[in-house]
Amino acid sequence: MRILIFAVALALAGLLTTPVAAEIVSRSENAFTLKFEGPTRLGPAGVADAFSEVELWWDPAHSYTGDAANLSLDLTPGGCWCEAMPDGTRFDHGRVVSAAYGEIRLHAPFGPLRDMATWADLIVTWPLVDGVVTPTWTFIVEGPGVGALAEPVDGVIGGGFAHWVAHMDARAVTF
Repeated sequence: MRILIFAVALALAGLLTTPVAAEIVSRSENAFTLKFEGPTRLGPAGVADAFSEVELWWDPAHSYTGDAANLSLDLTPGGCWCEAMPDGTRFDHGRVVSAAYGEIRLHAPFGPLRDMATWADLIVTWPLVDGVVTPTWTFIVEGPGVGALAEPVDGVIGGGFAHWVAHMDARAVTF
């Protein structure tokens, strides 16, 4: 029932959410940095919890099993952004490097970056600016030839960010 309520609220929030800003901040042959930013109606105290509910907001098309319900995210340092595989094993998409109020850092070489990146960190922040929580993701990737992947990764990670903001807005409506 909880998932159904969130799905309906997420759909409604998608109609009301302010568009997020996405930008390829820098790119070279062997590195790129992406930044995503957009306001949410959710208060700052609920942001980390909403982020940890990855199974409710991540696009299942960008998972190995095709089912976001198989995803989990443990926000303790060393915690895993994992996916339960059909054979009972868990695939490690990323690891929490640090988690503090207002900032979460993950080492997260998603998808094809796993085999290419020497560095792939996602920095999640949610500053309160003029009374509005404005979550930001900064994704820094380095490795031989990764610059060519900036646009497709921007699309996938940007979609994830937009779904997360919509999820937060849905939580703000339902709580």
